[in-house]
Amino acid sequence: MMENFARLYHENCDAVLDELRRTVESIDPAQLERLMEAILGAGQVFFVGVGRVLLSLQAICKRLAHLGIKAHYVGEITEPAIGPADLLIVGSGSGASLFPLGIARKARESVDCTIAHIGSNPDSPMKEVADFMVRIPVRSKLYLDDEIESVQPMTSLFEQALLIVGDILAKMIIEYRHLDMKGLWRCHANLE
Repeated sequence: MMENFARLYHENCDAVLDELRRTVESIDPAQLERLMEAILGAGQVFFVGVGRVLLSLQAICKRLAHLGIKAHYVGEITEPAIGPADLLIVGSGSGASLFPLGIARKARESVDCTIAHIGSNPDSPMKEVADFMVRIPVRSKLYLDDEIESVQPMTSLFEQALLIVGDILAKMIIEYRHLDMKGLWRCHANLE
């Protein structure tokens, strides 16, 4: 086994947690407030992303469903139609990933729903499609000057921050709607 594993583990824990704290604290609360208002005002909320970003978005989607919000991710087998009263949340650090960008463009052209982009790059092609952006200013594959550096591989910090911000918003929705924490279990899967 590796020498000094415990020390190295704790050093890495400190580094990752410090990055996460700096990241979530760097997000503009006004952007998050606009996203929460859009979620609460939408008939349905749809999520689109790829790779590890999609995994974080799917977890957020599930949590919103636990709160009684009609939430779906693009591509799920039971995905309903999206309409003008709905919200599409696009997760893409670069804002240029082909599939999320293509879906956002189609949503804009075909139903003209509200589109929110959660990403790192404020000057991406998504800027022309989205109604607003929530910027998570972390290291992306673009290496922009104002991005928060990370010791983690590739875009791990973006995906982690995305999930944590989703859970923070869920907690704020619970508080805003005065939901009973115990009562949330009624929306949890019960065939497990």
